[in-house]
Amino acid sequence: MEQQDHLLADARLYGYVEGDQVWLRPFMDLPARQVGQVKESPDASLLYFANRFRLFRAKVEDLLQKIEESENKGSFLMKALHLKDQVASYDGLGDFASLHRRLTEAEEAVKVTVARNREKNLATKISLIEQAEELRNTLDWATAGEQIHELRQAWIKTGPVDKQLTDELETRFRLAVDEFFQRRKAFQSEKKAMTNHAADQYKVLIRQSEALQYSDDFENTTAKLKQLQQAWKEVGGSLPRKQANDLWTQFRAAHNLFFERLKVHIDSKRTDAKEHFMDDNLTRKRALVTEATALLGRPMHEAVARAKELQAAWKTVGPVRGEESDRVWEQFILACDKVFEMSALEHFIRKRPENAAAAPEEQITLRVQALRDFIKYDQQEKETLQDNLDKLSATPANDAFRQMLQGKIRAFDRKIRTKNELITLLRQRLVA
Repeated sequence: MEQQDHLLADARLYGYVEGDQVWLRPFMDLPARQVGQVKESPDASLLYFANRFRLFRAKVEDLLQKIEESENKGSFLMKALHLKDQVASYDGLGDFASLHRRLTEAEEAVKVTVARNREKNLATKISLIEQAEELRNTLDWATAGEQIHELRQAWIKTGPVDKQLTDELETRFRLAVDEFFQRRKAFQSEKKAMTNHAADQYKVLIRQSEALQYSDDFENTTAKLKQLQQAWKEVGGSLPRKQANDLWTQFRAAHNLFFERLKVHIDSKRTDAKEHFMDDNLTRKRALVTEATALLGRPMHEAVARAKELQAAWKTVGPVRGEESDRVWEQFILACDKVFEMSALEHFIRKRPENAAAAPEEQITLRVQALRDFIKYDQQEKETLQDNLDKLSATPANDAFRQMLQGKIRAFDRKIRTKNELITLLRQRLVA
């Protein structure tokens, strides 16, 4: 009840009833005006229009709070002006003069903020323009393209400037950006023309190679194909990877076909001659295998030195037929590997003085355990290599790396096999 009395007192302060009409008293430079009619009673009508004022005041206060809390105060300027215009026409009873003053103060504050923001926006946009103009001479198209994209995004996010400067700044920024894309387009067109020229040169070399691939003039054709290979290297140009791979595959296919035919031709001439010394080579290699196998019975420093000499001697021996070649090689390399692995094992044991006092049986046990530890390490390395090989994509560009990984895996297989055979040998000594 007390609140209603207070509200009614405010209504009578700012309005009055005359006849069946409710009037708002003059304020600022505005005359008194009718805001409504009496419905039930004069006091009820005064309270009704006082409550309408409270609703309007709540709108004003809500807007003022939003302006106060917002970083983008300019977005509320039109709403403030709209409410300010309503002050002169809104049907209610209350202190419209104070609301008009507060809205005017907020309007002025927002205009100051907008003016400051536009100064900041102007500085920002000038900086963006200068950055875009600095890219006019760049040749790093990828990096510059990303920078242009970032500048465009920053430009969009930057607020407005004074209207008289807007068109000038927009035009200057657009021209700088357009100039970059025009230069990039021209560069790409020129690059494409160069690429097409290089591709045409490669195709000429492919046709010339294909014309020679079935030639029986092996000596002269070999020289011509080598000249074409050199010419291929000198073409230069940067083609897309797939196109370059396809052209190279065609070029290489013609050369491979000829050189395979050349190999068959040469092999056919060498076959008879090889037959005469193949058996001698096999005898010599078997002798090297026998000596390498016996090296484990000699002192380690002598065995290692002699194993290296035998490896050098092996290289001087000619080839051996088919499967026998692989078999005798496996025997030889395994025998040498045992020497080197045993030497490494003895070095490892000697580095640990505490092992020197061990009994003979314990010495063998220590060596077996060390070999097992080495095998675990080798197995881990092999698994890492196998994992890398499994993840390698099957593209021609990875052929060399794939072969390297496969070679290393085979080497670790041999190391593991050698160590296991040494363990078996050591156990035999323990039993004996």
